[in-house]
Amino acid sequence: MKRLSKTISKILIICALTIFTQIGGLIFFISEFMISKNIKSYRLKKISWFIGLYIFSTFLIVPYLAPLFGREKIRDNDLIASCTFFTKLCNRNYVTPELNIALQNIAKTVSENNNKIKLIYLDANFPFINGFPLPPHLSHNDGKKIDLSFIYTNSSDQITNKKPALFGYGIYEGPNSKEYDQIKVCKKKGYWQYDFAKYLTFGISNNQLKFSKKATKDLLLTIVNQKEVGKVFIEPHLKNRLGVQHPKIRFHGCQAVRHDDHIHLQLK
Repeated sequence: MKRLSKTISKILIICALTIFTQIGGLIFFISEFMISKNIKSYRLKKISWFIGLYIFSTFLIVPYLAPLFGREKIRDNDLIASCTFFTKLCNRNYVTPELNIALQNIAKTVSENNNKIKLIYLDANFPFINGFPLPPHLSHNDGKKIDLSFIYTNSSDQITNKKPALFGYGIYEGPNSKEYDQIKVCKKKGYWQYDFAKYLTFGISNNQLKFSKKATKDLLLTIVNQKEVGKVFIEPHLKNRLGVQHPKIRFHGCQAVRHDDHIHLQLK
């Protein structure tokens, strides 16, 4: 029974690592055979091997294999950066070359229009295999999709690269009393997961930051004006509040999660 329990635990670990990092489950499986159970401090050394092999693979092997699957790492620089290191650590920062170019163009325009502000991205895609899901997202599975953060101002009303949420998700710019409340409509229909992202904040938020209507509008206009971009998702009340009416801007549907904490864009 004890052996069965250990086996089930390892299977669950492999599944979880695969779901959240794509390669983690495979690395864990390989590390199981690299350390003899008879040596001293077996568990500690096995964990150390796993961590070392995972980091080595993530940063020194995967970036060179991903192009074989039509993906590449987002090129972080002075104009573009991930919201959190966790995104890169979990291999959730891969896109097609075409999307990478579009992101660099968007980042350049945003920086020029907003005092050298950076384009901050959230989840993109895994490095391998079209159709491989990127939980909890429904469509980030082909290298052509990415989520971008809104732009905020600090307590001095200056535009900042900082974000209110730990991972960029879950701090919403909800509808006011005069705006259409799509969130209420979806939840009333039974789509309980619609505001699930609020749990990703883990109770940590930067309440001093405020949503920048002007800068985020500039960002949204820059995105829709990229000819490679096919669709953009944002909550209806924010589309109306920002005054950006464009055929590329769509409603994502109640089966997804609410989009008043980020902008989703995808190629044609």
